[in-house]
Amino acid sequence: MSHDDPAATAATTPPRFRFTATWRSLGADDAQHVHDFWQRHHAIASAADAQRRLAQVAMIARDGNGEIAAVSTALPMLPPRFGQPMYYFRAFIAPAWRTSKLVRDITNRSCEHLEAFARERDFPCIGVLLELENDGFYRALRKPVWHNPRFYYAGRSERGLEVRVFYFAGARLKSAEQVRQIRLPAHP
Repeated sequence: MSHDDPAATAATTPPRFRFTATWRSLGADDAQHVHDFWQRHHAIASAADAQRRLAQVAMIARDGNGEIAAVSTALPMLPPRFGQPMYYFRAFIAPAWRTSKLVRDITNRSCEHLEAFARERDFPCIGVLLELENDGFYRALRKPVWHNPRFYYAGRSERGLEVRVFYFAGARLKSAEQVRQIRLPAHP
């Protein structure tokens, strides 16, 4: 087989990113690397806030050199406007990778992992909610429904940010009684 053969090249080229699901299973070494990553990029205001956020890490993406390129987090919450339990999702992408498809890839993979986790536990949360803090999304993604990942426009948050939701297949809305029994924060 020739070295110019695209199939041969694809078979020998390592993937651009390696994704590790860490929801509810972040090890000490990964926690330190994530903390250092956030601090290095000034992603979270204080070291104490970063330390608290480590319990929410859902997925880590590493580049071909093994360096962290992105981290996603999820926090179970009960947003007052929705009245249903959702995972509040955030993703931080290293500046070097912000023009790549990494934000889409880590969001898709994180949603798939959170959905599987929720399904195995009879859906403690019915989906993923995010607030768009990046102005680039306002310019580029103006459709009410995003298809990859499948997020729906759901209005504006109390902070005036656009809200998008991804509902898990098979999830059901909680009854008023079930919602009254939920003890989750209303917002991170």
